[in-house]
Amino acid sequence: MADLQQLFQLGQQMQGRLQELQSELAGRTIETTAGGGMVKVTADGRGTVRSIVIEPSVFEQRDAEFLGDLVLAAVAEAQRRAAELLQNEMRKVPSLPFPSPF
Repeated sequence: MADLQQLFQLGQQMQGRLQELQSELAGRTIETTAGGGMVKVTADGRGTVRSIVIEPSVFEQRDAEFLGDLVLAAVAEAQRRAAELLQNEMRKVPSLPFPSPF
């Protein structure tokens, strides 16, 4: 029965650590660019886009499809980096030791 209680306590500790991690990631900032800096995207560590800044020069003699591609590329890179950040942080969380059933 002690093993079950230990597993329960470890599970609670992991849940607490994961909640802390989510809060930490929400406070981190990732900034990406596309088109040589014409589009800048800022996201938090969870991948939520917080701002998009577009240089006015992008609108000069450019089409909407080009602008859409730049925004999409910058957002995708921000989300990729956020996912990578999450993976790196999750590696730091200890896994639960499961006792052998034998």
